[in-house]
Amino acid sequence: MKKEKNKQTIRTEEEKKLITNRINRIKGQISGIEKMINNDFECNDILIQTVAVEKSVKSLSNFILESHLQKCVTKELKDKNTETINELIGLFKKFNQ
Repeated sequence: MKKEKNKQTIRTEEEKKLITNRINRIKGQISGIEKMINNDFECNDILIQTVAVEKSVKSLSNFILESHLQKCVTKELKDKNTETINELIGLFKKFNQ
């Protein structure tokens, strides 16, 4: 699957803000885990926080995937670019690894 180098997704300021807020929350969670490690917290507490990070990253991925399907894929299919189907198949395979 060959990827176009100049392909971009233009996001609204609202989308950028939502994504940035989620990323900042994930950074905070990671930082919290690091502090827990440095302060010798129990493994159970740390593992619970790692699950929270995983869910946050998954939520971010789902948000971006939904936007991708609604905007990018829809546009590509309207433009009769069926290669986007192969790209989607590749994405779903990565999601399910």
